[in-house]
Amino acid sequence: MILDLIPEAARAAGLGALMKGAGKVTRYIPIPQPTLLVGPGSSVRLAEAIAGFGHGKLLIVTDAILAKLGILKGITAALDASGTPYAVFDEITPDAPIPLIERCMAFYRDEDCDAILAVGGGSSIDAAKAVCCAIANPRPLRKLAGYLKGRASPVTLYAVPTTAGTGSEVTVAAVISDPQKQDKIVIIDPRLVPRMAALDPSLMAGLPPPVTAATGIDALTHAVESFIGQWASEYTEGLSLAAVQMIFANLREAYSNGGNLVAREKMALASTYAGMAFTRANVGYVHAIAHQFGGRYHTPHGLANAMVLPHVLRYSAPDIVPRLAALAVRAGLGDESERDDELAEKFMAGVEQLNRDLGIPTTLEKLQEKDIPALARAACAEAETYPVPRYMTVKQCEALIRKLLPQKADKAEKAAATDKKAAAPKKSAPRKSTKKA
Repeated sequence: MILDLIPEAARAAGLGALMKGAGKVTRYIPIPQPTLLVGPGSSVRLAEAIAGFGHGKLLIVTDAILAKLGILKGITAALDASGTPYAVFDEITPDAPIPLIERCMAFYRDEDCDAILAVGGGSSIDAAKAVCCAIANPRPLRKLAGYLKGRASPVTLYAVPTTAGTGSEVTVAAVISDPQKQDKIVIIDPRLVPRMAALDPSLMAGLPPPVTAATGIDALTHAVESFIGQWASEYTEGLSLAAVQMIFANLREAYSNGGNLVAREKMALASTYAGMAFTRANVGYVHAIAHQFGGRYHTPHGLANAMVLPHVLRYSAPDIVPRLAALAVRAGLGDESERDDELAEKFMAGVEQLNRDLGIPTTLEKLQEKDIPALARAACAEAETYPVPRYMTVKQCEALIRKLLPQKADKAEKAAATDKKAAAPKKSAPRKSTKKA
C-alpha cells in the first residue's frame, strides 16, 4: 500500500485526523432503531404484530438446523392463527455466499413475498438484509457493496436473533461472503435496520456452549472496539460500557448453564447495546483481521474476533490506557482508586482469562504462514476506513497474525512437555532386599 511508504508517525497522524473529521459527520447521520420486544415469548408476540401489518406473504429466512429443532413453531403457529401466508427458506449457511443469496432472492420472487422475517444468527439476518436490498435494487450484489449503493428502499425486514453476539438486528450493515475473491463484502445502508426485532431468550437456551462463547465475545468485541475508537461519543460510550458490564456479569453463566433465561436475556440485551454502539462508533483491527480469516478460511466471525481481540488490545494499549481503565472498572475487574495503568492491565488480563474460561482457542488451526502477508495487507487496507486508536503497518499486522499460527503453539507445548519431563525427579531403581529367605 502507498501509505506504508509514509513514515509511521505521519501516516498515523493523517489517518487519525481524517477519521476524527469523519466521525463528526457520522454522528448526525439518521439511523433508525427497530421496535424491540424483549423476554421469553417475544418472538411469538412479534409474529402476532407482523400479522397486523397486512403483508401479502412473508418469507421466513433461517437455517436448516433451527428449522429441524422446531425454533420456528411458535412463530409459524402465530402466523397460521392470524391467517398470514408465509414461506420458509431454510438454506442459510454461516457467512452466506453470494450464490446462496441469489437463490434466496429467486425463492422470494417465486413465492410472491413482500416482506422478510429473519430468524437465526448473524448470518441469517445479514443474508436477509442483503436480499431485502437486492430485491429492491436489481443489481449484482457486488455492485451494492459499500455505502448507500441502493437507490430504492429495501424490502421490509423483521428479525429474531437466536444468538447473542452480532447485534445485526440493530445495525446498518449486511456482511456476506464472495467465494470468488475469498473475501467478504459489506452492504451498508441505514434503511437495512429491521422494522421490529424480538430478543427471545427462550430461543437461545439450547445454544451449544462453544457458540454461546464465540458469539458472546463477538458482542464484547463490538462494545470494546466502539469504546476505544475515535468515533466514540457520550451516547455510544454509555451503550458500550453497559454491554461490557452485562457480558462480564452473565457470559460465563450463559456458557455453563444455558437454560438460565435471565443470563440469556442479559446477553441478548448486551449484544443489542453493543450493536447500537458500533453502528455509530464503528469497529477496528479486530474486525479487519477477523474478516480476512472468515473470507479465506470460513472461520466463524465470533470465534475469529475472540482469538484476535486480546492481541489487538495489547497492541493498542499504549494509546488507550485511560479507556482500558474505564472498561476494567465497569467490568468489575478493578476499582477507580487504582492507577490507570494497573486497571488497563487488569482489563486485558480479564479478557484473556474470559477467553480461557470459555474454551476459546489461542491459535487458528487453518492459518498458514504463506497466507499471512496477503491477510495483513487486506486487513490494513480495511482498517484504514476505521477510526482505530493506533494504526499498524503491514509488518506489524503480520507479526500480530503470526501469533495465531498453530505450529507455534505445538512447538511451545512440546517444549513445555520436554522441560517438564527433564525437571521431573528421576525414579530410582528399586532397592534389592537384603533379607535372607
